[in-house]
Amino acid sequence: MAMKRQEGGEQPFIPAGPFKIRLPFVHYKFEWPDYVQGLLLCTVCLSAIPLLTENLGMAMETALAVVVLNGILYCTHVLLGDPVVPGWVTPAIPLLVLYVSDFSLDNHERIQALMAFEMTLGVLAIVLGITGLGKKMVALIPPAMKCGLIMGAGIAAVSQIFTKGARFDTYPWTISICIGLAFFLLFSNRFKYIAQRSKIASTISNLGLMPVLLLAVVIGPLLDRATISWPTFEAKIFSTPDFADLWQNFTVLGDVPFPPLSMFIKGLPMVFSAYVVLFGEMVQADALLKDAHKVRPDETIDYNPNRSHLVFGIRNLTMSIIGPDITMCGPLWAAMQVVVCDRYKRGRKEMDSIHGGTGSFRFGTLTGYFLAPIVALVTPILGVGLALTYLIQGYVAVRVGISNARTFTDLGIAGVMGAVLATRGAAWGLAVGILLCLLIQLFNRKEYDDYLADVFSGARREDVPAAEAAAVAESAPAAVEAASDGGGGNPAPGDQK
Repeated sequence: MAMKRQEGGEQPFIPAGPFKIRLPFVHYKFEWPDYVQGLLLCTVCLSAIPLLTENLGMAMETALAVVVLNGILYCTHVLLGDPVVPGWVTPAIPLLVLYVSDFSLDNHERIQALMAFEMTLGVLAIVLGITGLGKKMVALIPPAMKCGLIMGAGIAAVSQIFTKGARFDTYPWTISICIGLAFFLLFSNRFKYIAQRSKIASTISNLGLMPVLLLAVVIGPLLDRATISWPTFEAKIFSTPDFADLWQNFTVLGDVPFPPLSMFIKGLPMVFSAYVVLFGEMVQADALLKDAHKVRPDETIDYNPNRSHLVFGIRNLTMSIIGPDITMCGPLWAAMQVVVCDRYKRGRKEMDSIHGGTGSFRFGTLTGYFLAPIVALVTPILGVGLALTYLIQGYVAVRVGISNARTFTDLGIAGVMGAVLATRGAAWGLAVGILLCLLIQLFNRKEYDDYLADVFSGARREDVPAAEAAAVAESAPAAVEAASDGGGGNPAPGDQK
């Protein structure tokens, strides 16, 4: 049985310098709903396979080996004390694909360029984590730029799906139906209201994206049969990732020479661009965890950007040596962090600790990579799973990004910065954000600012039917009291926001 924490305290751990080691079943309760969800949602991680086969010339089994190695390193975040669901550096993937495509596949040039980039990114993150500059950088960024970084990442994610000839044009019916259901299940207040009163709806809510992906497996071959086939199962239990081919032909452990200095230098602009995106994801992770803590004061959540730098820096550096990966090693899978945090907000009975939810989910995805029936089940909808993740990330990024803005000026700067970031890349977006902040906010006179809180503090909710209001008051008294006061008191630990 896992160790129990005191009310309002931090989950037990083994101190190890900047890290806080937590083992499943020992330091946190294993959350089976999140584990089962991870089994199916390995479909999104497996979506990296087409990126690797198309851009690096890997065989399917070799690309699967890269995904498995990345999956093992995903688990290091919760193991070392970082309470997040880690993922790719999603908005930077198109930029990296464009960068490595400038190098030839012959003579290992392209894989060397990817190694040099990922190695440099890892070293940069580790240095920032050790020196403590990572945490200071997060604190020093103006709210307008925080908002612009996060919003821009969201816009970029959505545009990757709806660009002409992209995934929406390939699976139009399946994506339309599944993303509509996903938004309703994850973000609709009406469904939250229903889930509080129905065990069936509550169970569906706890499964996150799983019902949506199962629906895609069924309707995809029916509605988009030209591009989605029915799953084909083979008579085997375990998948067969080809680690031998990976290490012999795609890493410095085999036939690939160590990248020359010129490649490290040429990759610096791409490293800087990717770090800008990573920075925005850490801001987003911090915001999501703070929001969860407001609803669950029974657990102290320690999210340290310096520690996060160290963990994803080690992951990137390790993967550059044992399995270079175009998706990169990022600090946050925003869509799934939202799903886990949403279940966490329902109280300690639903999820004892945030570490249990995030850790169990990543153990689930790791298990799924090795199970041939699961891989076969989701293989036809790999593109759909990736599209759903991008679109949910876009929704969350815009919502969280706006919450970082304090004034209407912040929103204006963020909108322009985000649009430039989404269309011209992270480096251009950062440059525009810095320039606008200097031009508009340097020597700013705060008495002329229009604060969002002042404008919306007088806004009141529309009246709801008396019976519905009474039901809400009975199930969530603290939330109703806060709304009627026009204030922002924290809901009780088990209440919905």
